Amino acid sequence: MKQLELNVLLCVAWALILLYGEMFAYWVPSLFTCSWPHLRTSSSNSTVDYLKVAVIADPQLMDKTSLHLPPESLALQIAEFYTDLYMQRAFFASVLPFAPDVILFLGDYFDGGPYLTDEEWKKSFSRFRHIFGLNEQGEYTEMQVYYIPGNHDIGYEYSHAQKPEVIRRYEETFGVRNYRFSIGKVDFIAVDAQTVDGNRKKHLVSKTWEFVKNVSVDGEVHQRVLLTHIPLYRPDDTYCGPYRSSPIINQRVSRTSSDNDIWYQNYVSEDSSKSLMDMIKPKLILSGHDHDQCTITHQSKFGPIKEHTLGTISWQQGNLYPSFMLLSVSNSTLPNSSTPEDALLTQLCFLPMQTHIYIGYAVLFILTLLATLLWPTSGTSFWHQCCSLVGYSRRLMSNALFSGETKEKDEDANYEYEMMWEADGSMHLVKKPLNTSVVNSTERSLGERGNAVMRPSARKQNSQEGDVSVNMDMASGSGTDPMARMPPRTGRSKTIFIIQRLLRMVRMITVIAAVNVPIYVMLLYKDWIDK
Repeated sequence: MKQLELNVLLCVAWALILLYGEMFAYWVPSLFTCSWPHLRTSSSNSTVDYLKVAVIADPQLMDKTSLHLPPESLALQIAEFYTDLYMQRAFFASVLPFAPDVILFLGDYFDGGPYLTDEEWKKSFSRFRHIFGLNEQGEYTEMQVYYIPGNHDIGYEYSHAQKPEVIRRYEETFGVRNYRFSIGKVDFIAVDAQTVDGNRKKHLVSKTWEFVKNVSVDGEVHQRVLLTHIPLYRPDDTYCGPYRSSPIINQRVSRTSSDNDIWYQNYVSEDSSKSLMDMIKPKLILSGHDHDQCTITHQSKFGPIKEHTLGTISWQQGNLYPSFMLLSVSNSTLPNSSTPEDALLTQLCFLPMQTHIYIGYAVLFILTLLATLLWPTSGTSFWHQCCSLVGYSRRLMSNALFSGETKEKDEDANYEYEMMWEADGSMHLVKKPLNTSVVNSTERSLGERGNAVMRPSARKQNSQEGDVSVNMDMASGSGTDPMARMPPRTGRSKTIFIIQRLLRMVRMITVIAAVNVPIYVMLLYKDWIDK
């Protein structure tokens, strides 16, 4: 009965942790930890209508360039599957329950975009559509979707010169790189940040700045949001706010020695950043690229501008805390009591920590092995064993706390008391130290009864009887030492005990696996196959 209870308990524990790690954890943002920011504002904005925008950054689907593994290797396919599955669950179970009106992607859709062949690009785009539930055209039937390019999609200035087809391929798949669109009463300006710091005499760079110039001369009717994959310039060691979990990455720009083309940068240069803010005049800047959260405030000649750099939505891109953003955009005129900031409200939402979920699986697996291997085999129930363990722990604590008092009591064990009779018939006890070298435990058991000490003659007689009995035992053994036969029997007993425990562990783990492996497989594939 005890083993059955333990097996049932472990089966239930595994079922619960699998249900949480593979399903319930993705419900947490929409049910408990996140909500649309306009729903948490003061009642003065209750009459304002808002459109709901979900912002996602850096999915960066893994491919042959990610882990330097062969393109068709099993290890790469497993890594791709689990990474894709996480993002799909995050999108359908954590993002879509908020019922956004618009989905906004901030670039880096593939990991090795510039280095993929056309066939590999199409395959990666098919995975991208499957993860985020897009149709053949990369769109939704009930939601608007907008994209901006990232460096892992089209590369930097050096890639544009060496592989001009990457620009063509991106625009055929996701659309133009520099454009503007409106959501409610707010204008969004999407800029290809990979080209703003290049040589302005080159075609792609000049086209980007021409677009920015056209935006600057247009009349500013609504508030503006600047969308750029690469964050704008920030001084080294700038504090990124409480939500950042990784160290700050300082400014780094790498150029080729031959043509001085940019082949890597992690921030837009200071001059280009200033020009973008002065010409576009945004109230808010949204960026990605950094894979971790960062919120800073820029100072421009038109006032402070807040920039939110979003962390990646993938758990395989160096951020233990993947996230997305909920952006509430005003769709009506703000009341006089409102501030301009009320037109754009943001809320950062964190996704399940997949690494911690796998650590939980590993810890429970180790506990399962220990429980099935070391748990007592007696007939008492599981709960009785738990109570016994608690009682044993309490006794250990009591012994540790009162060990000094016990030591004082045990000092009397080093003495014996002898009854002395007087001539008048009275008796009293005399305390004498024990002679441990002469009086052993066998002699005490044979020579003492109660608290009285026997005469030396009696002790001698008992000693002789003991010697005779030992000699008889040895004679009956025909000269063979009986203790010499004990270790083999003890060794065989231990071997049998270990084998029995191992067989019991295998049986119990087989039962646990038979119950929970189907649950895991069902949870693993239900979302992937359904979508």
